[in-house]
Amino acid sequence: MAEAVVSPAVSAPSLTAPAPLPVRAVLPWAFFVGLLALVALYFVGAEQGATSVFAGTDVHEWVHDGRHLLGFPCH
Repeated sequence: MAEAVVSPAVSAPSLTAPAPLPVRAVLPWAFFVGLLALVALYFVGAEQGATSVFAGTDVHEWVHDGRHLLGFPCH
């Protein structure tokens, strides 16, 4: 059986570590994503009844399955 021959002239490429991200660059995006998550949680969890922002049951019907998936009771 033939053995694989590796040429000594071929070397593996050197890997360099990526530059770290400064906290000042990440913080606004983290705040924005956190705010979007809170708004989504409000609409899935509490958008009905006395605290509703929109009248009617349209929002409730759009997020109905998500409410059950996350364990929120709705009826």
